[in-house]
Amino acid sequence: MKRIIASAGLVAVSTTGLQAAAPGLSPIESTKPWSISATLRGFYDDNYAAVPKSVDVDKDSFGFEIRPAVGVNFPMEQTFVGAAYVYSLRYYADRDNDSADHSHEFTLKATHAFSELYRISFDDSFVYSQEPTLIDENVQTTYRTDADALRNRAAIDFEARLTPLLGLGLGYQNGWYDYRDSGPGSRSALLDRFEHRFRIDGRWHAREDLVGLVGYQYGIFDYTSDEAIAPGSGFIGDDRDNSTHYFYVGAEQSLSTLLKAEARVGAAYVDYDRLPGDTWSPYALIQGTYTYLPGSYVQFGFRHERNATDVARDPNVPSPTADQIVTDQETSALYASINHRITPNIYGSLVGQYQRSTFENGSLDGDVENFLLLGLNLEYRFNPNWSTELGYNFDRLDSDLAFRSFTRNRVYIGVRATY
Repeated sequence: MKRIIASAGLVAVSTTGLQAAAPGLSPIESTKPWSISATLRGFYDDNYAAVPKSVDVDKDSFGFEIRPAVGVNFPMEQTFVGAAYVYSLRYYADRDNDSADHSHEFTLKATHAFSELYRISFDDSFVYSQEPTLIDENVQTTYRTDADALRNRAAIDFEARLTPLLGLGLGYQNGWYDYRDSGPGSRSALLDRFEHRFRIDGRWHAREDLVGLVGYQYGIFDYTSDEAIAPGSGFIGDDRDNSTHYFYVGAEQSLSTLLKAEARVGAAYVDYDRLPGDTWSPYALIQGTYTYLPGSYVQFGFRHERNATDVARDPNVPSPTADQIVTDQETSALYASINHRITPNIYGSLVGQYQRSTFENGSLDGDVENFLLLGLNLEYRFNPNWSTELGYNFDRLDSDLAFRSFTRNRVYIGVRATY
């Protein structure tokens, strides 16, 4: 799933940051190979530590954020190479220790068309941050800690047109997650891992703008921690290792440069290396972009698959057995983003995501968490180089588990310069 929500959150998207999501290059980026930007924001966060609603602890704060960014784009006849770096410093006035959060985001994108028949692409995203949503948007966490975390995601895809009607697609995705805390039950013990996905699909070019797919994907989820996943538990992080076989059919639609969409639906079989719970589950991935006016577009998507979780056991079971360990979650997520040019100088965006996750296996099997994120942003552009913005973000987690549910509200106002 593309990180739509995180890019519209408190850490504002610079012009360079928007490029990963927006169709085409911005006016400044299309006229020169480099761009730089800087954002200065003031904000209020009423629950910066994601403290559960049942805990009466004051965790609100005013603060400010400084966010410089730099990007380079080199479009050529058959090749495109783009890279960006974004740094963020967020200072919380009412936080006693470690008042400043720092994050670094590096992105790299490259595509090359060997001919009309063969194409290859590469994407990489590296993040260092204390904000859990930036590290892994699929995992909902409470009681945010000061621990840093590292994450890298890389993907390489190759497409070949073997005949006028038939083609072949090959791909590999890698994810690396490294949380810098330690100890039994820490996020490092629960979530440190490598994820590998190998893909092969047959492609039927029914029309120039429509491709049918039949595919298979093999996933390896390798947890790397040798620490206990919970105090008093004899199980360690890599006891949750598993492999998954995905079988799917789908289609890719590209009516024009204005509308692009793809869909994959099927089933997945999960095989756990050490724990019980092998099973079949549905698999779905739907996403698209529609540009309905110059400067205005909609992004949308739905996914259903399994993902890691920071919950390993029922806290009321101090010494769980193998069949009481939570292995992962099964999640359905619906998300959308609307970016609209209201007037020649005023732009608005509305983003939303609803996610329903069910804990799988163990003593919490079937317990549910519902996660909602909403974001609203208004931007006034004085000219191509200067703009001001105002925004609001809302997060809410409702969990069947005690001491997990929380709400979080954030408002911000700022100014941005881009050259």
